[in-house]
Amino acid sequence: MKRLEIFLIILCCTLASSGFSQSGYQKDSLQIKVYTEIEYVQTLVKDITVKKVFCDYCSEFQTELIKKEAIRRTYLIRNDIDIKLENGIYRHALYIRISKKDFSKLKEVNTQENN
Repeated sequence: MKRLEIFLIILCCTLASSGFSQSGYQKDSLQIKVYTEIEYVQTLVKDITVKKVFCDYCSEFQTELIKKEAIRRTYLIRNDIDIKLENGIYRHALYIRISKKDFSKLKEVNTQENN
């Protein structure tokens, strides 16, 4: 009985510490959700489009850069056997994580280009 109690205490401590370590990235980065679509015709990719970028605080410049990154990431998985279709449209949801420092630099680049 005592071994079971010790095991449960160790298990609880391990789970608690792993839960705290995962919150670290949330302080330093932003996570943006993007919906893309891959259109297949005879198992070949006809088109990759971005349908929606979920970012309320992004400028137009930042949204365009996020769209380009989403297209790039979707392009990389286009031939994955789990998603490839013979004919049709595959809808893909992805999360782009970017550090807050890098995101603020995108704002700086945008304002410098306008000057």
